[in-house]
Amino acid sequence: MPFSDYKTALVTGASSGIGAAVVERLRRENIEVHAVARSAQALRQLAERTGCIAHAIDVTDRPAIAELAGQVEFDILVNNAGVDRPKKFLEADEGDIDLLVDVNLRAVLHICRLIVPGMVARDRGHVINISSIAGAYNFGGNSSYHATKAGVSMLSSQLRIDAFGKRVRVTEICPGRVATDIFNHVHGDDPSIRERFIDGFELPQATDIADAIAFAISAPVAVNIGHMEITPTLQVMGGLQTARPQPKKDPSGEPTP
Repeated sequence: MPFSDYKTALVTGASSGIGAAVVERLRRENIEVHAVARSAQALRQLAERTGCIAHAIDVTDRPAIAELAGQVEFDILVNNAGVDRPKKFLEADEGDIDLLVDVNLRAVLHICRLIVPGMVARDRGHVINISSIAGAYNFGGNSSYHATKAGVSMLSSQLRIDAFGKRVRVTEICPGRVATDIFNHVHGDDPSIRERFIDGFELPQATDIADAIAFAISAPVAVNIGHMEITPTLQVMGGLQTARPQPKKDPSGEPTP
C-alpha cells in the first residue's frame, strides 16, 4: 500500500478542523508530518499530541514556504489552508478579494510549484487539494470564494496532465458543510453561529474528511482517486429560482408607469 512508500507530508491550515484531523490521521500511519499554520500555540499543542513537526508560517509567506520546501522532500502535500469573507460580489471589498485570492488560490499555486516538481522527479507523490462544493455549485453571498475554489479545482485536474507519465497522484476533496469551527472564524465567535450552522444538523466531522483522504492515499499506486465530493446526507446542491423584474422608480421613489 502507498502509505508504506510515503515517508513525509506537508499539511497547511493544520492548527484546527480538517487540517488538524489530517495531521492526526497521517501520524497514525507513521508519516513524518510537517504542520503549517499561523497559530503557533495551537500548533504546539498539536505537536505535543501527535508528534508532528510544527511550522508557524502563513501560507502567503512565500520565502518561508520556499525554505521549508527546500529542506524536505515531501511525498504527500495537503493544501488545506483557506479563508472566506462571505459577501455578495456587488458589495465586495478590495481587501477581502485580495485575501481570498492570496490564501485560497495563489498560495496553493506556489506551494504546488515548489513541491510537485520534486515528486515528478522522484516518480512518487500524492497531492491532496481541499477545495469545496463552492468550486462547482453556486450559492448566495460567496462569489470570491467560489472563484478561488473553482481555480483550485481546475488546478487539480491540470496537475495530473502536467505530471502525466509519473506516479504522482492528485486528489481533489470537495467538502460540503462539515462540523468544524470554520463558521466561527468566518462569521464571528458567537453561540448563535454554532446554532445556525451546526447544532441540530447531521454533519460529517473533520475526522470523516481525514479518513476519506487516507482512503485515497492508501489505494494502490496504480489507482488515482481524482475527485471526492463529501457532503451531509441531508444537504443537496442546486435548485432553480426565477425572479420577476422589479418595478422601476422615479427619482421621488414612486413607481413609474
